[in-house]
Amino acid sequence: MKKQNTARRKTAASAPPSQVEPGTAKAMTEGGKSTINDVARMAGVSKKTVSRVINDSPLVRPDTRERVQALMQQIGYAPDPQARGLAFRRSFLIGLIYDNPTAQYIVNMQYGALDALRNTGFELVVHPCDSKSEDYIQGIRSFVQRQKLFGVILIPRVSEDQDLADALREMGCRYVRIASIALDEPARMLQTHDRLAGIEVANYLESLGHRNLGLITGPRRYRSSIERGGGFIDGLAKRGIQLPADCAYEGGYTFESGVAGAEKLLQRTPRPTAIFACNDEMAAGVYKAALRMGLSIPGDLSVVGYDDSPLASQLWPALSTIHLPIRDIGRQAANILLAGEPALRGPRSPPNMAVTPHLSVRDSCQPPKG
Repeated sequence: MKKQNTARRKTAASAPPSQVEPGTAKAMTEGGKSTINDVARMAGVSKKTVSRVINDSPLVRPDTRERVQALMQQIGYAPDPQARGLAFRRSFLIGLIYDNPTAQYIVNMQYGALDALRNTGFELVVHPCDSKSEDYIQGIRSFVQRQKLFGVILIPRVSEDQDLADALREMGCRYVRIASIALDEPARMLQTHDRLAGIEVANYLESLGHRNLGLITGPRRYRSSIERGGGFIDGLAKRGIQLPADCAYEGGYTFESGVAGAEKLLQRTPRPTAIFACNDEMAAGVYKAALRMGLSIPGDLSVVGYDDSPLASQLWPALSTIHLPIRDIGRQAANILLAGEPALRGPRSPPNMAVTPHLSVRDSCQPPKG
């Protein structure tokens, strides 16, 4: 009886997938998650051969590759990204590193990256950090080394830190930086052209007849804040309007800072008839401050935000805002990294290296009274 069972197992292991006994495959799927050892045993090949098939190694005969791939599909085997990386002493993991106070921005960025990684065998891992901490770069170095990352996506504000970029380059870690302006060689950059968006807001509000305006920026240490606010100021200047220094308030990209900034700006004489807040959360804060002061939007005050997050359409009246395609940015950033993987170059279209935001006009703006 033992000899018969042994012979039966050998027959199942050496047979091609189409000839593997149905009961064997069924037992595999019902008995729990299959492993690379199961695949090797059933295909009648070594574990190393299965690993080579998983990693698209050219050192595998076409008929063997086809047989192993068909078997993996039949029993529902999915290789673990960490296990895949053992063959190359690296993982099939992409890191998303961020220091950004806006939760929806991070969520949309993750969705975009996951869109690009779907069906590639790569997975996404996230690493929040505090760029104001003295040892945050060392923390990122440890994260990259511990996970043996294939590459990382850097979003503002960490993307603007040259010391971090230098550290990643020294480690030999691929990276792509998302930023308002070119900070690195083109193959490592995805530009968002925030200054152009600030100019567009200035042109729009001035065209409605607004002359007394207010600006709520993000923190000065964010390049995006400099570009968005700078574009707005430059756009107004080109139309003959000089924005006084006390008409610009440095916020923190948070709702609370939007409230504080609006309360300060709306106490000026003459009071601003329009405010540009450099993200939607601060714009929502402007709504609250206006409500406290008994001002209507857009009757007494026009408001423009930035990002076009879901919040923009949830506010009443719906917020006019700069549409920044955050999900698409995440997708394109991941595509830039994957362009460095030879096995993925063929069927994939070349990634875009820049995106251009644009104004989405809704109901929060109208010409000033009088």
